[in-house]
Amino acid sequence: MTNTITSTPAAAEQERTELHAAMQAFIDIGFSGMQLRVRDKRGEWVGSAGVRKLGEAAKPPTDGLFRIGSNTKTFVATAVLQLVAEGKVGLDAPAADHLPEFGLDRRITVRMLLQHTSGLFNHTGDFYPDGKAVPGFPSTGPEWVDNRFRTYRPEELVRLSLSKPVLFAPGEDWSYSNTNYVLAALLIENVSGRPYAEEMQRRIMGPLELRGTVVPGSSPVIAGPHAHGYYHYQDSGEWKTLDVTRQNPSLLFAGGDMISTTEDLQTFFSALQSGKLLPAPLLAEMRKPHPKVGYGLGLFVEDAGCDVVLLRHNGSTIGYGALMYSTLDGSTTLTASVTGGDTEIDLVKEFPKVQQGLVTAVFRGPDQEDG
Repeated sequence: MTNTITSTPAAAEQERTELHAAMQAFIDIGFSGMQLRVRDKRGEWVGSAGVRKLGEAAKPPTDGLFRIGSNTKTFVATAVLQLVAEGKVGLDAPAADHLPEFGLDRRITVRMLLQHTSGLFNHTGDFYPDGKAVPGFPSTGPEWVDNRFRTYRPEELVRLSLSKPVLFAPGEDWSYSNTNYVLAALLIENVSGRPYAEEMQRRIMGPLELRGTVVPGSSPVIAGPHAHGYYHYQDSGEWKTLDVTRQNPSLLFAGGDMISTTEDLQTFFSALQSGKLLPAPLLAEMRKPHPKVGYGLGLFVEDAGCDVVLLRHNGSTIGYGALMYSTLDGSTTLTASVTGGDTEIDLVKEFPKVQQGLVTAVFRGPDQEDG
């Protein structure tokens, strides 16, 4: 599918060369493909770059499905806050009240789960304050490859986490932990009496008509048009590239398991920021950033410069990455997917550069207001 622009007639005449260039930068550092959707005052622009599959010439489909990784957390946090709005959950009440099966420290509140201040060990592996790395369930390298079709039960993810020492006392610091969101989803199940996937459909995907968004459970399939994701990794000193489009996402239950499209992410994030999913007081709570890293409740709050405040949550699983950005009022959004390729990418050095280039092109570009 070729790059397309869907917008007003006047805006359709604009090729948005800065967006093409920003996409190409991701391909240039080693990603195999990218989908991008931007909605701003010039309308909606949709495009793709790179290839859908290695060895083929076709570009990624601009309506393609992809694994959204930790963007899942924003969906889960929204559902939990809806339960808070309904008076079924207390944001600052002990999470153990709704999760009695785990014997959680009663100082851990629902807010701490959503903001990553619980101190709980991350079941996919973690670093302690002294710098010691402690593995969890296999999440990278040959071990992950060998286990990529294994089904994990949410309870076993939590049990592994609780078998490790906490990183800090509840509320005393910040540390990103997928286990927090496993617990948040199990809380949703215990309070609602429905499976996490069913409740997400009932509360978010259904009302917003997100037809391309699913909670896949243990299914390894991406059921619809999609680009292939690849894992370039070292095994016994040898570099290998593997098509990992099919993988069991249960390791990332509620912390990174969902599948979506750029259109659905745009619809969801815009609806959230414009107040359609949460009452104003709880949306304000969601946007209160932790002073250490700017993380609110299921999203980041960041200063893009010149008085532009952005809300975002990016995500990654092996083979796929996802970007989701919005202004405070939801009027300008950026949603995107990237797919891994057959070269090593220095994500620490190179990714922030191309990410910032894209954000600047969208939110600080020539069509934005001067700061």
